[in-house]
Amino acid sequence: MSTSASQPVKTRKLGELKKGQTGTIVSVRGNPSIPADLVMIQRLLEMGLLEGATVELVHEAPFGGDPVAVRVRGSLVALRRQEANHVEVTHE
Repeated sequence: MSTSASQPVKTRKLGELKKGQTGTIVSVRGNPSIPADLVMIQRLLEMGLLEGATVELVHEAPFGGDPVAVRVRGSLVALRRQEANHVEVTHE
């Protein structure tokens, strides 16, 4: 009798995806004791970066710089890589 254990889901930061890669949002995180993080998290959520949404990195500045452009829920959103790194995704 063989049993297969499910493998843990590997997550990465949205800012670590390469152009053309997609993922599913697992969480949007920040440090709740830092007011600027709370404002940024609220802004990301308002732009549609919600848990379960599929995102695709469609553009990144040369040499891995800012900004990155992601497609989420039918919209194209430009983010600083620092902001994108607050979004955890499962890479597809």
